[in-house]
Amino acid sequence: MKQIEVQLMGQGYLLGCPEGGEERLTMAVQKVDEAMCKIRDAGKTKARDRIAVLAALNLAFDLTDKPMFSGTTETHTDQLDNLLKRLDLTLGDDGQLL
Repeated sequence: MKQIEVQLMGQGYLLGCPEGGEERLTMAVQKVDEAMCKIRDAGKTKARDRIAVLAALNLAFDLTDKPMFSGTTETHTDQLDNLLKRLDLTLGDDGQLL
């Protein structure tokens, strides 16, 4: 597994990434960063962990409106669980989200 450094709301994180998954991870980080910055800039909350939870919930809600990825047996619940686990790993220094 490869490690790449990413930025979320200006904070650097070192993430594990499977070989060949760099582009997908980069795109995911961009979406999460945009969602988090949008919440932060709206001025509703300043706490990074709360912003991350709200962004995760917004992105997860968006996933429920879309058909499942073709060629996978993973359910939406599995996808959401995996997303939350990744967020917990990313924010490990800040504490667990759930």
